[in-house]
Amino acid sequence: MKKNSRRINRMARSKKKPPGLNLVSLMDVFTILVFFLLVNSSSTEVLEPPKSITLPDSVVEKKPRETAVVLVTPEMVFVMGEPVISMQEALSVKAPVIETIQAKLLEQRKNVIGISTKSVAESKEVTILAHKTIPFKLLKKIMSSATAAGYGKISLAVIQKASQTDI
Repeated sequence: MKKNSRRINRMARSKKKPPGLNLVSLMDVFTILVFFLLVNSSSTEVLEPPKSITLPDSVVEKKPRETAVVLVTPEMVFVMGEPVISMQEALSVKAPVIETIQAKLLEQRKNVIGISTKSVAESKEVTILAHKTIPFKLLKKIMSSATAAGYGKISLAVIQKASQTDI
């Protein structure tokens, strides 16, 4: 009878403990996940081109910054989203600088409303988003217009593809 009571006592003790859930490993997984999301969410600055243009492909090494934007579609040239000159008029300009684009970029540097537009105006940088079929002579005129308006650094937006060393 004593053997039986020891076994019953041992079984009774084991039933009192509920099965435990190991929270330490679960917390480790969530901590790693949070750090991963924090690190990767801050480094993704993407400049979305409109659907009306197709950017050329290139191996890109630097990320885009907040700058003044000149958008060149097959029909129109826009500065900061506002239409400036049609493509036919821009191609027919004989001078190396397109006056309307230069004037709009100068106006953009003077119109500062808030912190984001102030950083754009003070950066003296312009990013050109041009459809890949736009002739280079027109791009050269737009770049000359930006330089004449006081923008010292000009960037061309492209679609990033894998570099040769990544392959």
